[in-house]
Amino acid sequence: MRKIKWGILSTAKIGLQKVIPAMQEGMYCEIAAIASREPGKALPAAQALNIPKAYDSYDALLSDPEIEAVYIPLPNHLHVEYAEKALANGKHVLCEKPIALSADQAQRLADTAAKYPKLKLMEAFMYRFHPLWHKAKQLAKEGVIGEVRTIQAFFSYYNDDPKNIRNIKEAGGGGLMDIGCYCISQSRFILEEEPIRVMGIVNYDPATHTDRQTSAILDFGNVTCTFTCSTQLNPFQRFHIFGTRGSIEVEIPVNIPHDAPSRIFVHKAGQATEEISFEAVNQYTLQGDAFSKAIIDNTEVPTSIEDAVNNMKVIEAVEESGKTSRWVNVI
Repeated sequence: MRKIKWGILSTAKIGLQKVIPAMQEGMYCEIAAIASREPGKALPAAQALNIPKAYDSYDALLSDPEIEAVYIPLPNHLHVEYAEKALANGKHVLCEKPIALSADQAQRLADTAAKYPKLKLMEAFMYRFHPLWHKAKQLAKEGVIGEVRTIQAFFSYYNDDPKNIRNIKEAGGGGLMDIGCYCISQSRFILEEEPIRVMGIVNYDPATHTDRQTSAILDFGNVTCTFTCSTQLNPFQRFHIFGTRGSIEVEIPVNIPHDAPSRIFVHKAGQATEEISFEAVNQYTLQGDAFSKAIIDNTEVPTSIEDAVNNMKVIEAVEESGKTSRWVNVI
């Protein structure tokens, strides 16, 4: 069976602990190399994960002719730079969210990718590959809960360490970029539409100057989405779709466990709540295989780069609204 030879740019925790082991379980993925810009870090990581090659620079990995695709879990401010370098070196690119620090940066990357029509580029929103989300979307589209009128999303954790990359403003830190992007993406995924305008309230940490709590309203016309994300609240996540005759509740919308069943709940007035359970699967494995299969079959990737650009437009609009205390148009 044909497998795509992957290289991993960085020894980031998410890669070592979640994504790489998951991709190694895939049908179409072979993790062939890993790189770090810090000498001595790549080799121990490679040995621990049984990866054949270790490089002490990202450029060295990108120059390896055997590597077909790269996964980029670098800090946010390095995403565009190394995605462009990877494309220039003939590599397909799966890049962690958010794809860029701004909509303009994301569009620049999209324009760069257009120069390499044979190469694939995708933002890594892994949740989109979990059966749970496809079922929730199907139920909403089929009118099981009537006409969808509003969506509510919540995602939080507590981390106030000023040295943590998520709290470094220059590196693209902050709650909106790290986890609010999920709330926005998930609403757009369910509705298959783009918001017209947004209103945001943003609270900044006085020490790190990153947003530690952001709440927003996304106006889709006939449907609204409200969400709150925070890097300094008790850990919690939930996603609700409300319709005229019921609601759909996604119990764990982002960090869906790979080693235990997951659930969504369908609530209808006067009826017992319907629990829909899904067998344990690893959404990172599914994501890696879907991207690799697109390379093998030369088909479109499941999520276009245009989708990534549009998500960044919403993020920017929420930020601007938070600073101006006004509605900001997205389209």
